[in-house]
Amino acid sequence: QVQLVESGGGLVQAGGSLRLSCAASGRTFSRYHMGWFRQAPGNEREFVAYISRISITDYADSVKGRFTVSRDNAKNTVYLQMNSLKPEDTAVYYCAADQAGWSLIRASEYDYWGQGTQVTVSS
Repeated sequence: QVQLVESGGGLVQAGGSLRLSCAASGRTFSRYHMGWFRQAPGNEREFVAYISRISITDYADSVKGRFTVSRDNAKNTVYLQMNSLKPEDTAVYYCAADQAGWSLIRASEYDYWGQGTQVTVSS
């Protein structure tokens, strides 16, 4: 069982930056692939980024070059650095954990989810 708690969301102007954190409970964090997803009102939850157990990363096209995902296994934490934010990045951001790693861009792949943190980008 893994419990995930996101933090770091807030209100920022377009062009600004935020760093989201996701703290995981348990002693097996390093065994999990970690993903970030987001959901805007009226939209489905969409893939943002993932970082595998061995720190392979991938990003949605919409955030490539602006967002960076990283992990610190000693702190049981995964991060999402978001730069050059746009109003269309406004959403609730969720982190998620998965052990199998078959298709890390799919929300259905993940076993555990955090409660989400709101990111609002004003124009």
